[in-house]
Amino acid sequence: MEISVYFEPLDIDLIQGDDIYQPSQLGRFILKNTNELGFPSCENAQIAIIGVKEDRNAVNNSGCANAPDRVREELYKLFQGNYNLNIVDLGNIKSGNEITDTYFALSHSCTELIKRNILPIIIGGSNDLTFANYVAYINLEQLVNVVSIDSSFDIGATNSPFNAKTFISKILLHQPNVLFNYSNIGYQTYFVDQEAIALMDKLFFDSYRLGVVRKNIEDTEPIVRNADIVSFDISAVRYADAPGNGNASPNGFYGEEVCQIARYVGLSERVSSVGFYEMNPDLDKRNQTAQLVAQMIWYFLDGYANRKKDNPGKDKSKFMKYHVFLEDNKYEIIFYKSKMTDRWWMEVPYPADKKTKYERLNLVPCSYTDYKTACDGEMPDRWWQAHQKLS
Repeated sequence: MEISVYFEPLDIDLIQGDDIYQPSQLGRFILKNTNELGFPSCENAQIAIIGVKEDRNAVNNSGCANAPDRVREELYKLFQGNYNLNIVDLGNIKSGNEITDTYFALSHSCTELIKRNILPIIIGGSNDLTFANYVAYINLEQLVNVVSIDSSFDIGATNSPFNAKTFISKILLHQPNVLFNYSNIGYQTYFVDQEAIALMDKLFFDSYRLGVVRKNIEDTEPIVRNADIVSFDISAVRYADAPGNGNASPNGFYGEEVCQIARYVGLSERVSSVGFYEMNPDLDKRNQTAQLVAQMIWYFLDGYANRKKDNPGKDKSKFMKYHVFLEDNKYEIIFYKSKMTDRWWMEVPYPADKKTKYERLNLVPCSYTDYKTACDGEMPDRWWQAHQKLS
């Protein structure tokens, strides 16, 4: 692949040789970019691991550039589940003379992989690399939904310099713009400016407080099922479970909860790229955070291997269809329930002249709760927000 020029081989001494892994450990069957083996063939690959040793725009977390190889050490020790996936590890993207060079290499690599239906797993590095991941979809000329698991919105104040705490503003203002929806899962209100919360509401974006999400972690499933890009900031996990982060705090997700979310991300037919950011080996204790990120990736792989291909946009015969009318028949909401998985979607109408632009966006993942809300005569928030953006 032409993107091979962007990558440097893995340090085989760091990740250890294939001969030390047992046959069913990930380190044995993942094809790696090494000096001995060369750049791996991506011809039959389903997933490509990309390390990005970049932290020049990190905020209070210098050292997270060293995370990719440390996470690999722990990931390769894990045993695969009851599935066979074709996974390649492309190595680490070479750091550019300017940080924009690194962004370009990452975005171009992601574009080429997604074109080939290969899902990139990005191991950072700082969270601003999500911006480079987003730019890949501009090259694909495709509207996208971004979901971030993060303790804050990373929007920043007006005229703030671009960094890992302000990169969402860069996405919002970038032209051309292909962002359709942005969702934050797990924000902690004391880390978020009230003006940022008001902006999220004004743009009809979604935000879910940590306390609300933790009451029922299953509610995150339809949120990530609607995503093209998912970004995990390890600062969303509490310090006791993930000490390897300069912005870790006493509150946050528990390790098992963020692993559950990672599995939901893997299960989503729509997700085509995912990133894990801000793990800092310099601050870690006994590799605890590196192990957690590796386990999050394991759960993502497990979800990916169990995708059910139950998209109502492709074959509605596999779904139950329900019509609900609201406000004296002013609004009709069509729900679809999968006969195979019991998952729910809502159909949101869009102008006929916008079919090319919006056709892949009008089926919005939802939950049974949204259906019950509509049956009770109330408008589900998910439907209304999507309707405002599509109309």
